[in-house]
Amino acid sequence: MLKKWDLLPPPKQEFLDSYPELPLTVATLLYHRGIITQSAIDEFLDPDYTKYIYDPFLFRDMKKALQRIFRAIEKKEKIVVHGDYDADGVSAATILTQTLRTIGADRVDVYLPHRETDGYGLNLKTVTLLHDQGANLIITCDCGISNKPEIELANSFGIDVIVTDHHAIPETLPPAHAIIHPKVPGETYPDTGLCGAAVAFKLAQGLLRNAAKNGVELPLGISYEGYEKWMLDLVAIATVADMVPLLGESRTLTKFGLIVLNRTKRIGLQKLLLEARLRNEDGTNKREFNTETIGFQISPRINAAGRMNHANVAYNLLNTEDPTEATDLAFELNKNNLERQKMTEDLVKRAIEQIERDQKDLPTLIVVGRGWSTGIVGLIAGKIKEKYWKPTLVVAINKEEVTGSGRSIDGFDLISALQSMPEFFHKFGGHPMACGFTLKDEKTIPEFHKRLTEKFLADTSGHDIAPTIQIDAEVNLDEVDWGLYDILNKFEPFGQCNEKPLYLARGLTVLKTEPVGTDGKHLRIMVQHNSNRIRKTIGWNLNKNFDDTGTNWGNSLKKGDKIDMVFEIGVNQWNGNRELQFTIVDLKKIK
Repeated sequence: MLKKWDLLPPPKQEFLDSYPELPLTVATLLYHRGIITQSAIDEFLDPDYTKYIYDPFLFRDMKKALQRIFRAIEKKEKIVVHGDYDADGVSAATILTQTLRTIGADRVDVYLPHRETDGYGLNLKTVTLLHDQGANLIITCDCGISNKPEIELANSFGIDVIVTDHHAIPETLPPAHAIIHPKVPGETYPDTGLCGAAVAFKLAQGLLRNAAKNGVELPLGISYEGYEKWMLDLVAIATVADMVPLLGESRTLTKFGLIVLNRTKRIGLQKLLLEARLRNEDGTNKREFNTETIGFQISPRINAAGRMNHANVAYNLLNTEDPTEATDLAFELNKNNLERQKMTEDLVKRAIEQIERDQKDLPTLIVVGRGWSTGIVGLIAGKIKEKYWKPTLVVAINKEEVTGSGRSIDGFDLISALQSMPEFFHKFGGHPMACGFTLKDEKTIPEFHKRLTEKFLADTSGHDIAPTIQIDAEVNLDEVDWGLYDILNKFEPFGQCNEKPLYLARGLTVLKTEPVGTDGKHLRIMVQHNSNRIRKTIGWNLNKNFDDTGTNWGNSLKKGDKIDMVFEIGVNQWNGNRELQFTIVDLKKIK
């Protein structure tokens, strides 16, 4: 399906007049992101750790949580940190267990659920198990806010529960001893956009500051300020992996977390980066790590543990201090990720076969796989949705359980659709663009699909739902230089609500095209814009044979052709050299 180009309108002249010192492109990008006050601009372009990281004691239950934890440490009670099986939950559990042990907690255990057998969050079986193992205090991270029955059971056993979480708030809060959650009604903490590990980090900050106040000495002469900041690599990984908005405090934490990640002291992360070929044998980095490094290289490997095996593998990697164990664990995670990639690729092919056989013309898609891993159905749904640009649900049938995951397109609220037909589900949750669910009976899938399609047609009637590329600004390619790039670079880190900017250049003249890569499927296009200056652009996968959804641009372009181009501005580094790189997102040939 051809993509629409949506060039965002220019800023109001009043905004431009207020900030005449800003280049037009920079002002345009800020305006489109809603960053329009001087204080917001300062925080966004020049994050300051001392100014823009909030006091953890602004959480209304922080003091109550700390009092209970320090009482447990003093009485040598058993503390169990209950995390989750994804990169956010594993990072959060690492932050809390390491901090607790550092400030003197002798009896600290961790419990990470198994995706297949435990499911998400606390469950009654786990609470009973932890009681039998002598737990006195459970601290949840990246889960717990929706576990009212489980926390009631813990209370009946005499176990106190402290919840740290960031997920959607249920109608009734659990009866926890303390709740550290930025979205709880009446919460006094000013930033609601933190991921689970960032919330855990705020509790860790509180623990460290109380310990410092009480004269607790950290081991090996570590300073409190230094210890706090060295945890930020995990906060950055979790923030990017969990796709929370990279604005406000989350942006500042990630900005400094990337600095720490590029110098990480965690032997496990060092070995993982080596395994991913991002790090040299001598300990130097091959390139600077950014949010793309996390999103495409680090977090998939951490998440692969919970998808293919058990999240304990990832947790152990982040916590080990043994180089040999770290090497073995990094190898295992990389192997898990390769297996995950292969399994996903194979099942996507099978899903496409299903669709092409009997769903190709339907407006919504439901793929059913018997025996498919529940750990990758969301990945499959995402790939199928992108290929067909239709709301897609993938259902895995395993024994008596019918579990699914869905991905939607712009203009259709998927979780609202599920909420309109609760009779099909044991449970479900999510947000407008993604959902997870458990069906009561596989026999209801055809009727469920029928109802979903009817809801989609009703909700999108009269709306254009074609895929859209949102373009930030039109630019003259001749004016893009290192000075402008250095300013634009301040918009990093890129992520949710601060996507990598897209630019439009119209009327480019094609001078030359040439295939790139060992198989020649990429395409380099040499162009001129409004002068004789030659600019080099690169288009990934633009020189291969497509089906009816794409074009082989290597065959369709010739010297002298005129094109409009949507592109990203970046840097290409090789052998110590650097050059500006224009990465093609989409092209249109001018007839």
